[in-house]
Amino acid sequence: MPGSIVEPQRTTPLFGEYELVVLGGGPAGLMAAVAAGRAGRKVLLVERHGFLGGMGTAAGVTNFCGLYANVHGEHIQVVRGLADELLARIERLGGLNTPHLIFGKILARSYDVPAFKLAADDLLLQSKVDVLFHAFAVGVAMASEGLVDAVILETKSGRMAVKGRLFVDASGDGDLAVWAGAPFEKGDGSGNMLYPSTMFRINGVDPERAGEAWSTIPKLMEQAEAEGRFSFPRKGAIVRPQKNPIEWRVNITQLHEADGLAVDGTDAASLSRGELQGREQVLRTFRFLQTVPGFENSYIVDIAPQLGIRETRRITGDYVLSEDDVLGCADFADSIGRNGWPIEEHAQGDVAWRWPDIPKARGYNQLPYRMILPRAIDNMFVVGRCASMTHLGQSAARVTGACFAMGEAAGTAADIALRGNIRPRAVDPKALQDALAAQGVLL
Repeated sequence: MPGSIVEPQRTTPLFGEYELVVLGGGPAGLMAAVAAGRAGRKVLLVERHGFLGGMGTAAGVTNFCGLYANVHGEHIQVVRGLADELLARIERLGGLNTPHLIFGKILARSYDVPAFKLAADDLLLQSKVDVLFHAFAVGVAMASEGLVDAVILETKSGRMAVKGRLFVDASGDGDLAVWAGAPFEKGDGSGNMLYPSTMFRINGVDPERAGEAWSTIPKLMEQAEAEGRFSFPRKGAIVRPQKNPIEWRVNITQLHEADGLAVDGTDAASLSRGELQGREQVLRTFRFLQTVPGFENSYIVDIAPQLGIRETRRITGDYVLSEDDVLGCADFADSIGRNGWPIEEHAQGDVAWRWPDIPKARGYNQLPYRMILPRAIDNMFVVGRCASMTHLGQSAARVTGACFAMGEAAGTAADIALRGNIRPRAVDPKALQDALAAQGVLL
């Protein structure tokens, strides 16, 4: 580091005091806030962007994964509850596609980003949750060891603090938990994290000529690379139509540092290099797509506002969900929901998939309550891709379906804890399961 400066001591104004403060408005944070708000709790959702949806909107994912599982050869929706209400809102807005089959093994479901933003707003407001957009968390104030008193924010109105009785870290990077002293891991222990991508969408596709181009594009890429006409950042390209078939989403980039390791979503300089590299890859791969039948007159209609980060910190909780749990379709006595997505390892230059033994296997694992309880912190839940998982366990349960389940469970558990004036660890798993089941969650 080149050095440092000393800032003068300051007094930070208090924005407000809440029963539950949720950091991050992605799928997990949204559901946590909504579940607690519906229970009558005073909730604040803090989001750094001006809209909700997390990676699903800001990173242009446009695809719900993990809602469905291949259960003994039958495709079944395994994540319900508040997820159903969000999907219904998106569908009423005309922004939800019919489920599509991936690799002949599992269903995913694409959506339009504006519809997701509007539906999330409606769900949040209907649940009487306060929201503070354009607020970037920068630290915490501790009441005592293991107890967070307030989160410190930087906003257009200046620096401010928000006090809470309970907190949900849905930041994706585990920021709040790390600042509070929770233990964490990054990557596989050897410096390897799941690689990020820059997502983009193209318009002007001729759907009749394009046909089922998603099945032929990977082969065309191999051919173009062998002939020396193009080079690609990775194999395993995903190019699929949106609700309107003239618009397609493209998941084809892979962002790395000079040493080949993944761009680090917790490092400002690395993120900056990744944004530039991602847009360069977008342009290069789009030039190839224009050579594909039906795509000749297409154009880039949107490049996601931010990198699609798949993995950074994973907070160590009372249980650590593993690859074996995913592939073995594990059950847990304190189940709070289901994950139907397989191992999806974005390794250097490729995407490696590993599946339960389909169709022999049940096709989904349960998610234990203990995985959202961070060690060393007594008044916090950690949900989403920074919850307690191994590197490869996280490659499966980081997707939207599992995030919905973790978030709804955290918001519901927060209500139970506040009602009984107890810590999250003291919440009876059976009482939590009864409450979730009453909300339509499949355990």
